[in-house]
Amino acid sequence: MAEAAGTAAYGDGVGEACAPPEMCASPEGGLTRVFEVLGKRWTGLVIAALISGPGHFAELRRAVPGISERMLADRLSELAALGLVLRSVQEGPPTRVSYRLTDAGLALRPAMTELTRWADAHLPGGSSACPEAFRD
Repeated sequence: MAEAAGTAAYGDGVGEACAPPEMCASPEGGLTRVFEVLGKRWTGLVIAALISGPGHFAELRRAVPGISERMLADRLSELAALGLVLRSVQEGPPTRVSYRLTDAGLALRPAMTELTRWADAHLPGGSSACPEAFRD
């Protein structure tokens, strides 16, 4: 069906011209802030690794394959500065540092669970790499 010049085929399909649907909109401020944090590479995986409980640096490095020590240190520092991760130093010898999610960090669990469900349902590759902590 040909469209008249300057009109669009929006609406009920009977030839009437109407206003186009809403165009995309800027995300809300809260969503923008969330993705400024979680949108950084590795951040979500570091949080996911800590959801099940505290971990030492070396354990976290093993739990997030592919992350460099420098990047892990950077992400943990950023998350601590945001109040999502707590860094605890156990005097030694040897001195050991552990990390755990704060209450604010743990509050991300429902969102992480829903993101995992969505990925399992809509993204290729299945659920083999998703942490068990986010499964039903």
